[in-house]
Amino acid sequence: MASKLIAIIAGVGPGTGAAIARKFALAYPVVLMARKPDNYDSLVKEINNKGGKAIGISTNVADASSVKSAMGKIEKEFGSGVGCAAAIFNASSGFVRKPFLEMSETDFTTGYEVSGKGAFLFSQATLPLLLRSLDQSPQHPPTLIFTGATASLKGGPQLSSFASGKFALRALSQSLAREFMPKGVHVSHAIIDGVIDIPRTKEWMKDAGPDAKIAPEGIAESYWGLHVQPRSAWTVEIDVRPWVERW
Repeated sequence: MASKLIAIIAGVGPGTGAAIARKFALAYPVVLMARKPDNYDSLVKEINNKGGKAIGISTNVADASSVKSAMGKIEKEFGSGVGCAAAIFNASSGFVRKPFLEMSETDFTTGYEVSGKGAFLFSQATLPLLLRSLDQSPQHPPTLIFTGATASLKGGPQLSSFASGKFALRALSQSLAREFMPKGVHVSHAIIDGVIDIPRTKEWMKDAGPDAKIAPEGIAESYWGLHVQPRSAWTVEIDVRPWVERW
């Protein structure tokens, strides 16, 4: 267990976020962020009961004061000099599917508020800790990872809100990669192109055959693979898809 470095995961729920948290908790104390404590409470207990270290912080990543409060709690728990080994932005606004002419302003801005503004606030809060870790002899380069989607590359019908937010997230990731990778922070964007096998999608694609949906644990392994890459071979974007997915 690394004692001086932590991992921070925003957007922890019963699927992808939980799998990422479990994977990174094998190496670092983890901070789990979600708006609702119900999304992380049991996972915090699970990780701590297994000998790891985890804390959960109720955080609205789209609200600057909430993010600032969360970072204050992190420093109170781990010390003002704590460094961050990995910061993972997995938060999502949800899937707003609605005909464009029927959308309200709130419907449209919801996607950007989390995926655009939220990613901005999270990055501004965690990058100083990622940079600080460079002075603490990290085993692996500090890593900032963003979870994207099919909509990061192409907007679908009735998905203008979701796609606009994911486009913004990808653009932010590209800009941060160009600015901070020369400083030693690995920034990467992950396009998760397919249906993720989580409780909400259990009834989906029942007849599609085995491994037709993306396993959250597989995503977590991909993210860990990004984290341990040597500086000479960094990946700035990956495309994760099940073997049956068309593109």
